[in-house]
Amino acid sequence: MEANVVNIKKENVGTINLDDNIFNTEVNSGTVWEVIKWQLASKRAGTASTKTRSEVRGSRAKIWPQKGTGRARHGDKKANIFVGGGVVHGPHPRDYYYSLPKKVRKKALKGVLSLKLKNGELTIIEDFSFDEPKTKKAIELLSNFGLEKSKILLVLKDKDQNVMKSFKNLPKAKVLLVDGLNTYDILNADHVLIVKSAIDSINERLGQ
Repeated sequence: MEANVVNIKKENVGTINLDDNIFNTEVNSGTVWEVIKWQLASKRAGTASTKTRSEVRGSRAKIWPQKGTGRARHGDKKANIFVGGGVVHGPHPRDYYYSLPKKVRKKALKGVLSLKLKNGELTIIEDFSFDEPKTKKAIELLSNFGLEKSKILLVLKDKDQNVMKSFKNLPKAKVLLVDGLNTYDILNADHVLIVKSAIDSINERLGQ
């Protein structure tokens, strides 16, 4: 399938052939959901921690006699029912990561790329660069596309420090290289801009 290629002023400068196996596939919502869940789980710090009664600092002395007081039987004050005592079944540091087949991840990535293209939320832009890092230049580029207030994902083939630094101060803009392209960031963006040279790299990464 063919798609238009535009420059930074949103002027058509040609066309490009896109692989139907990547940019024209069906979206499986279940697969996309599974991949998003996997990505978010992988990002979890897993540092939440509580102390059990054996870890709480304090005296181990019995707080009152076993019999004769009319009160319930208790041991020390580190029991969970007392203020300052241990926590029962509380969280402990853990790793939330779990494995997910590469084939599933690729399928979801192809699906969301196809969805964005079909909905007119994906644009192929001619390769560009800036002479120096300037946030103003990044804003001007987005203004040409009417995207200055939208969440943007810009996909580059290689690192370009001037471009990456120019978009860095924009809270709604994110820049990724092809290797870092993922399902969550594509779906989270209102519009995806992919430089023309990155298409070959995407084909290489997601191709059969």
